[in-house]
Amino acid sequence: MHEIANIVILTGAGISAESGLATFRGPGGLWEGHRVEQVCTPEALARNPELVHRFYDARRAALVAVEPNAAHRALARLDAAWTGELLIVTQNVDDLHERAGARRMLHMHGELNSALCAACGARSGWTGGMPPGTACAACDAPSMRPDIVFFGEMPYEMDRIERALAEADLFVSIGTSGAVYPAAGFVQTARYHGARTLEMNLEPSAGSGYFHETRLGPAGELVPLWVEGLISYARPSPGEGIHSTQSSPISR
Repeated sequence: MHEIANIVILTGAGISAESGLATFRGPGGLWEGHRVEQVCTPEALARNPELVHRFYDARRAALVAVEPNAAHRALARLDAAWTGELLIVTQNVDDLHERAGARRMLHMHGELNSALCAACGARSGWTGGMPPGTACAACDAPSMRPDIVFFGEMPYEMDRIERALAEADLFVSIGTSGAVYPAAGFVQTARYHGARTLEMNLEPSAGSGYFHETRLGPAGELVPLWVEGLISYARPSPGEGIHSTQSSPISR
């Protein structure tokens, strides 16, 4: 019998694509003909700050026109209902999880609606444009940049993520390519520590072979069904685990 009390969920661009946000690595993932590496690296910011800031200004503005979809709302429902440990780790920099109501989560690649001072490290909420040379409210340096983890930079809160993976009974990956590390290695870490693993994606990811189960289809269809099954099946009392059987929401 496999007990499920602690869950870690990883979400990627595929979950937000269904809300109308373009993915970097799929069709239409270019912006004004530029490769992601031309606008999402520290070198790009130093070489062409106008381009990089315009890129993130445009992405920030695009959030206004989109809404959380059924997958975001289902995960928020799970967050509210689950009495065990739960952590939603998103690679996405949009705020759709939060707008859907999720609270137990972190943005490992930063957030569009946040600004970071390259001089003193101060962070602040941000909406609207951020031209190069914007001054930091904390130190007055003209060094505000998007609070985004660029390629080559260390993702946020890796220690917390690693602890959660080590304690997880179930690891679920939703809408990810399985090609971007370190997130692509989370399934291996979770399995090493004994977790069951489930992937939900439009097509098998690059790391699909590491998952105990893969479910293919739109996140907006798969995730609500999975959450409903998990909540209906489990309904744990506080502090109690859930024992999986043949009818468990994840295959044995």
